[in-house]
Amino acid sequence: MVPIAYFFLPDSPQKAKFLTEDEKRVAIARGVRQTGTTERVGRIKFKDVGLTFIDPKSICTALMYFSCNVSFSSLPVFLPTILEEMGFESITAQGLSAPPYFLSFLITIASAYIADKTQQRGLTIIILSIVGGVGYVMLATTTGTGPRYAGVFLAASGVFPCIANILPWVTNNQGNDDRRGAAFVLLNFIGQCGPLLGTRIYNDAPFYVKGQSICAAFMFFNGILALSLRTLLAYENRKLDKQYGTIEEQKNRIASTEGSKEAGIEANTGVENFGPMYRYVL
Repeated sequence: MVPIAYFFLPDSPQKAKFLTEDEKRVAIARGVRQTGTTERVGRIKFKDVGLTFIDPKSICTALMYFSCNVSFSSLPVFLPTILEEMGFESITAQGLSAPPYFLSFLITIASAYIADKTQQRGLTIIILSIVGGVGYVMLATTTGTGPRYAGVFLAASGVFPCIANILPWVTNNQGNDDRRGAAFVLLNFIGQCGPLLGTRIYNDAPFYVKGQSICAAFMFFNGILALSLRTLLAYENRKLDKQYGTIEEQKNRIASTEGSKEAGIEANTGVENFGPMYRYVL
């Protein structure tokens, strides 16, 4: 795939043969809004990469990914077994595992859409973490079939949508391509260790109290991490507002040519590289 991508992946919107002229202009305009220039940096800035590896924001999202992956990796593997332990036959258990996944699919789409529209990724993850944690608590502390099956719905509805919102939050928290790439490296390096734990904690049938309890703890821990990160990002945004003025204030200055000159802000200033228009998504 790498050789194919090397020859067929376009270097810029201008060279993308599959785009129309209007689409190329839109893509270029988006790039200007993002970086402030039509040209993108063609080499890696290792200083930014190194700073990302010690950035609390990227470390926090990596730990969140790890926490969710403990549950994310174990639930699909052990759910049919958990349902069988409730008294269902094997084929029935396989069928009953579908509804929780379907509900989590709907919530994944809805939560990601809401988080994008409201720019409140952290609150979304906190709520989903609580939902998932409560589901695992029900699985760990109840023995009745009904409550345990309801817990499966809550667990699935919390874990899977959390993953879908953590991944874009990584890109929201980094100011340029080098930092985003490095953040994803750190995310996977730490986060993909979660399955090493998650697939080894369900060994106390029939109720798997230890496994469910560990997953519940990590989901609540994920919520605490999301709250901590959101608090940090809000603090950073207040500092940027104090330094550059709010986004609305900057737009008002840019709207006036005289005001733009006095403020030293050009109309094509990009939001990348932690420029005046850059703000973290909470």
